[in-house]
Parts: sequence; C-alpha cells; structure tokens
Amino acid sequence: MAGVGAGGLFPFVGHTAGGRLTAVSTIATTANLAAPPAEDTVFGTPLGDLCKEERWKYDENPLDAWERLLAHADADKFPDAENTYRFKFHGLFYVAPAQDSFMLRLRVPACEITAAQCHGLADLARDLGNGFIDITTRGNFQLREFKPRSIVQVLTRIQELGLASRGAGCDNVRNVTASPNSGFDPDELLDVRPFAKGIHHYILNHRDLYGLPRKFNIAFDNGGSLSAAVDTNDIGFFACRVTEKSLASLPDVGGVPSPRIAPGIYFRIALGGITGHGDFAKDTGLLIKPSEAVAVSAAMLRVFAENGDRTNRKKARLKYLLEKWGVEKFLAETQKKLAFPLGRLPPAACEPRRPVIKHGWLGVARQSQRGFNSIGVGIPVGRLSSKQLQALADLATNFGKGELRLTVWQNIIIPHIPDSFVETVKRSIMRLGFFHEASSAAGGIVACTGSKGCKYAAADTKGHAVALFKHLAKHDGLSSPVNIHLTGCPHSCAQHYSGDLGLIGAKLGDGTEGYHLVLGGGMDHEQGIAREIFRGVRASEVNTVVEKVLVTYETKKSRGETFVQWTRRHSAKELQEFLSP
Repeated sequence: MAGVGAGGLFPFVGHTAGGRLTAVSTIATTANLAAPPAEDTVFGTPLGDLCKEERWKYDENPLDAWERLLAHADADKFPDAENTYRFKFHGLFYVAPAQDSFMLRLRVPACEITAAQCHGLADLARDLGNGFIDITTRGNFQLREFKPRSIVQVLTRIQELGLASRGAGCDNVRNVTASPNSGFDPDELLDVRPFAKGIHHYILNHRDLYGLPRKFNIAFDNGGSLSAAVDTNDIGFFACRVTEKSLASLPDVGGVPSPRIAPGIYFRIALGGITGHGDFAKDTGLLIKPSEAVAVSAAMLRVFAENGDRTNRKKARLKYLLEKWGVEKFLAETQKKLAFPLGRLPPAACEPRRPVIKHGWLGVARQSQRGFNSIGVGIPVGRLSSKQLQALADLATNFGKGELRLTVWQNIIIPHIPDSFVETVKRSIMRLGFFHEASSAAGGIVACTGSKGCKYAAADTKGHAVALFKHLAKHDGLSSPVNIHLTGCPHSCAQHYSGDLGLIGAKLGDGTEGYHLVLGGGMDHEQGIAREIFRGVRASEVNTVVEKVLVTYETKKSRGETFVQWTRRHSAKELQEFLSP
C-alpha cells in the first residue's frame, strides 16, 4: 500500500513523529489522537458548561454502544433520550413520534454504489423494514421502520454488504459526496471519487473524528457538467485548472511578482456553507494539490473539533467558528497541523468553472468513454420500493457494469450503457414507473422526509411533493428548468433557501399544515439565498400557488430570462403584487 501511495494512485494521509499530517503514506508512532484529556474539560470547555449531548459523549464514547444495542435488541425495547442520541452514531435513528421505529442512514462515499449492494439493501428493507428505500439530499440511502429487535441484525447485514452506517448521523461528518458523474463526465477536470473515498476511510479509522461539536459536510466538485451542491457544504473542494495564460493575467502587487504555480489541475477550497442559516461556502484563497486534499480535510476537522462551540448547539457549526475567528486564523490553525505549506492563489488566476447543466442529472448523456452513455433516472421525491431498486440494479448489471450513482437531487444515474442498449434501458425505466426525461418544473422537485417520518417536520413534504409533481407534469409549459425544494423545518435538509422556489413547512394558526414560500435561491453559478414572499400558504393550496408563480414568470419574463434572473430583478413587494390572488 505504501508503494501504491508513492505512485499517486490513491490519496493518502500519514502522520509525522510530531503528530502533524502529511499527504503521503507514512508510519510514525504518535499519541492516541482519541485519548481523553487529563483535565476535567473538553478541549478547554469546563464540564459544567457542556450541553447535555456533550456530557453524554464525555461520559462514554457513543461508538462504544455495542452492548447497549444488544440489550435493546434482546429486550425489543426502544431507547430513552440518551440512548437515542448514542445510537445515531451507528446510523440508527429512533424517529418517534413520527414513526414508532428506527430509521437507518448509510454512508455511500462519492455517491457510488454497486448493483450487488443495492440488491442487499432491497432485501434488507423487505425483510426487516417497510419495503422502501429513500435517496437523501446527500446522495445517500435511508431505510425505515425497523423494530428494536432487528437493529443488531440490520447493522451486521449492512457490514456484510461492505457498507457502513457508523457516524452517519448526529455530531459526525455526514456522507462525503462527489459529482455523481465523476469518472465518465467528458467535461470533468478531475475524477474526484478517490479523494471523497480517501477522507471517508480516514474518518472511519480515526475515532477522534467522531463526536464533533455538530454535524459536518464535505463535498468534491469535478468541475464538470453536473451540480453536486458543493457550495452548501462546510468544506467544498472545487477542481480547477491553472494555465500559463490565467497565471499571466494575475497582476504583480507592490512590485512583487505574482506567485508562480505550475499549470495544472488543483482544488480550491471553500468553507462555511450552511444554507439553512443563510450562508454558502466562501472561497478561502487556498489552492492545493489533489493529493493534499485528505490531509487538509483531516486537519480542518481537528481544528473544528478542538475549537467549535460545545455549549450551544445552535452555534456549533463551522460557520460560527469562522465568524468568531475569521478565516485567516482558522487557516493558520490548520497549517499548524500540516507538514506541508498550504498554497494560496487568487481565484482570478484560475480558469472560471464552467456553468452546470440544470437538471443535467436526468436523461441520456454521452460519456468520456467512446460508445457509452449514462442515463439519469428520475425517482419522484427519491422514494422507491425494494422491487424497483432491484430492477434498477438488474439494469445496471445486464446493460452496464453493475454500478449506480446516487445524486443530491434524489435520483439515480446508471452509467456505462452501450449505444445499442440505450433505448432498451429507457423503455425499462418507464415500465418501472420512473422517468428519464422530465418537464422543466416537475424534474427538479426535491423533498426532505417530512412529518410522516421526522418529528421535526411541520408538514408532509414527501406527500405534498408527490402531489405537486403530478400536478406540474400535466400543466408544465416552462421554457427553462426550475428547482423546487420542499423542507419540513428550519434544519433545511432539502435546502429550501437555495432552490429557485422553496417551501418550508409550518403549522398554521388553526393547526393545519402549511408552508412559507421563498423565491430566487440558487447554487453554483446562480448562487444566492431565496427571499421570503408569502407566509402561511395552506398545504392544500400549494399546487395552485406554485403553478401561478410559474405561469406568472412565463408571462412577465424578458426573452431568455431565467427564473432566478426574473425573481431577482423584482423586489419582494413587486413579486407579492404579481402573485397575490
């Protein structure tokens, strides 16, 4: 493995004798990074100031809950609040009162999964769960309605499939995502899967990277045709190209020549994305070699773990540490943990990222491999039955290479389909009740779990999204694609603030379900936080209101104007006047 690392075939991270991180495979004797502090503090925070979750972690590492899991399974018993929290570290969520059962969340690094693993998950959902599988907005899978007696069997069957759920919830790094067409996108600058999988496996094998102050998101963008919503993550790695021409355009400062970096492909790093709190990740000025990405990730995670707020969970995300310290201090603390210097280069010295293809995750696309295609399968609100997942796995096996990709847009891409089989696969997709070509509105609907499966949600987002999908599929006349995000609560798992049109669940005064409506959000080259236009839209009125928004846009837009451009051209008051009954 050391030889493979030296050959550059896999991104490694090692440790020097002093405990600093390297970007190559090294073996050094170091202190136990997960060893508890000798003093009665947690990274300087007195025990008495810790929130209850932090105290639970201090008293016993949640990773050491195997006996607790066994006892609950043996007694067929649901957990109390403390054990509910601990079990999330193993990917098990007790979701009462929405459902009196467990939900299992997986880790699918780089959003890549095999047909054999999909068959195993379908069997598991059918045998022990409710027979359905949900694709999440982190390119991941969730399975539901497991009883306590089954939880140990669920975890062992997941491991036997070569999958993991450890650290899939709570105060951990969530599923590490990547551009879903990495490795076959003709427009990509770099296949980013090895780097996403590199940090995934590093985290799995280092206990100190569990139990962060709060959850943490990492994503990799290959610079190609599809959006992976990387700018909504705590750390976003963006592949970019540096050329002689782009370097020459960088002006000298104060007579000092501009920094000389060899032309090539690098990662730019953006930090602090959390759209539910109104922020996208911001470029830091860092430019690193791809081989350094795993080490830099690990160093930044440790700086966050040691300095993030452990007293107030509402202020415990990376965004708030960056606001408290400033980016430069955070980068300086990161540098202390690295055995190589962090590179810096202004964004102007890199070629601009090409615009993504909106809704490009659907339909047939040519691959970089001659004679092969990928087919994006539309899965309404990301929910499919065991039989449907098995059928898609069979298509990937029989007509592709047994590989599937999940996307943050809650759909599936089947790659490596030869030209001669494309029409056959398209017909099979339609027979399964899915779609491969979508209307400009219905194809961009994403929804969180909603009140039927999450205690925090104020509305049945999945049910309402399905009804909206069917409604818009009949009435769609849009000239350009629009993304519609339905989320059930301020946690914003469906990122309502970054959709063209966003709906956030709310309980209305009479106790009925409703939504607040926001307009004009966007990611990537359309980046921006949506503005609230209406409050308290009844759930029963959502289809009518959304249709009116889209029809008004088509009626009043300028030629060639996108939905985002139209909404941002008008004030909130003007939009309210256009759209009011």
